[in-house]
Amino acid sequence: MQTDKNSIIHPRWLRATHWINALAVLLLVTSGWRIYNAAPFFSFTIPANLTLGGWLGGALQWHFFAMWLLLINGIAYLLINFFSGRLRRQFFPLSPRAFVQDMAAAFKGKLAHADPRKYNTVQRVAYLFVMVDIVLIVLSGLVLWKSVQFPLLRELMGGYEAARRVHFFTMAALVGFVAVHLVMVALVPRTLLTMIRGR
Repeated sequence: MQTDKNSIIHPRWLRATHWINALAVLLLVTSGWRIYNAAPFFSFTIPANLTLGGWLGGALQWHFFAMWLLLINGIAYLLINFFSGRLRRQFFPLSPRAFVQDMAAAFKGKLAHADPRKYNTVQRVAYLFVMVDIVLIVLSGLVLWKSVQFPLLRELMGGYEAARRVHFFTMAALVGFVAVHLVMVALVPRTLLTMIRGR
């Protein structure tokens, strides 16, 4: 029985929050692109077939649903990580020297994945970045949703229009992370199996 426990790489709660998060992000990004298209602040729009909702009202409904899904799931993920001690064990300590070494190894295609239970420094920084990025997405989203109710937060972000840009660029950073994440999974496909089966 002890051997069976030791063979678990990702516990059930981690796999569940990971896949719920993936769904929430997909819904948020695609519905968010449709919302952006209704009032773009750049000279481009997102192709309609990549968006969700069909029209602004439908996109907003999807966005609000996914917003609560991301928020509740994200809080659960952070709390379990913190109180179980996993946050400290998996993501710290961070070393600039180790990060540079691991990044150089990644560019050469030699980044080690010998033990999927342990994150290398590049993974640690990437996952911590995403946690901070999602917090900024949520905070800027609050300004866009309830601007009058969060005047201090709105001013800290430089006003409503600035918050729109913060929301857009943090979303773009999240999409960039997901793209790199999917490439890494394609290069090391057993990581996908462990996130499905846990072993």
